[in-house]
Amino acid sequence: MQTSLAKKHDRSKMVLTIAFTVICIVYVLPIVIVLINSFKTNAAVNTDTFALPNEDTFVGWQNYIKGMTFGNYPFIKAVFYSLFITLVSSALILICTSMAAWYVARVGSLFSKIVYYLCVFSMVVPFQMVMFTLSRTANKLHLDTPYTIPIIYLGFGAGLAVFMFSGFVKSIPLEIEEAAAIDGVNAWQKFWKITFPLIGPFFTINLVLSMKNALGTFDQVVALTEGGPNSSTETVTYLIWKGGLTGGEYADQTANAVLFFIVLAIIAFVQLRISRSQEQI
Repeated sequence: MQTSLAKKHDRSKMVLTIAFTVICIVYVLPIVIVLINSFKTNAAVNTDTFALPNEDTFVGWQNYIKGMTFGNYPFIKAVFYSLFITLVSSALILICTSMAAWYVARVGSLFSKIVYYLCVFSMVVPFQMVMFTLSRTANKLHLDTPYTIPIIYLGFGAGLAVFMFSGFVKSIPLEIEEAAAIDGVNAWQKFWKITFPLIGPFFTINLVLSMKNALGTFDQVVALTEGGPNSSTETVTYLIWKGGLTGGEYADQTANAVLFFIVLAIIAFVQLRISRSQEQI
């Protein structure tokens, strides 16, 4: 009986292993195709997208060199703007929404409930519904630059972050803050000295989600600049779209996509190391 159960368990493990292996291959295959195309000529990328490079189509590192050095290093500038927008937006979302969630969860007034439901409602509003109004408002308030766009992202990311943080704050025993209030701790100190350290591990989840949303800066940048970002507002996603799909520079922008993927992989590795060090603490 135990032998048959063990065999069934082994079969189920084998089936799951095969299934997840296939899913992994399907997921990674587009990245492999992009990597292969980064070593091919521009014409070969356009006509023989899924073919391996041969003697006529293989160009080595030429696409990487041209992609990074063309036009006074636009790729390096685009990476800087993308990372700046991502990091600043994520920091604003985490700090501001955690404080707002603490207020919503602890005060419980009619105003805080209205704010909470507005945040929840913003999660289901598609970007296209507010795109035109947002573009006009951002242009009038001069928020359509790489250094002010994080304020816009704070508004877009606040809904989900407040929703998640408020649920976590409610799980923290209120008696801890009441005991601190007896010792003379004010509301500002309650948040930074008690609530903030307790929700620190939860920051990792929201940080990943915030960075994921902020990295997809294509729609917002196009809308905020009315469809025509100049060289000072281009992000990597917009640069690849403009140079590849509209400019016909398939090979160069494929190489840029690979380079940006490496940058994102390094960031993900750093985040993983930070989260593991927090768990050990």
